Amino acid sequence: MSWTHPALLALLAVLVALTLSNGANSSAVSDDKKDSKAAGPQGAMKRIFMPETDAFNFFRRRSRRAVKSQDELNAEQRQRLAADERMKEYHEHQRSKYENYAEEEGDEQDERSREGGEQYREFHYDGIDPSY
Repeated sequence: MSWTHPALLALLAVLVALTLSNGANSSAVSDDKKDSKAAGPQGAMKRIFMPETDAFNFFRRRSRRAVKSQDELNAEQRQRLAADERMKEYHEHQRSKYENYAEEEGDEQDERSREGGEQYREFHYDGIDPSY
């Protein structure tokens, strides 16, 4: 218990130092960032968002009633087939697990009933039956 307090204080000190050093770096580079933001989005923002004209053309080109291209239909069919295959494999796995479980349960039940029969025969053995 005595080592937890110094460890937590050391961790807190490192966290504060990292935060302050990151703040100093960001303030020194903030002028460069402002210039680059004015030019356009960078990094992940560039990949997520598209220009307004491209978005408008996308929705104009693909209305709700528009016919899909053969490439789009093929891609959707491949996705459906892949999903069906995954579902099939999942159900096969579940079925094999259940079959194994049922077989083990049956074996255990047979073993219990055999042991019970043996115990009954041993207890009630009178020496007359030649099969013992």
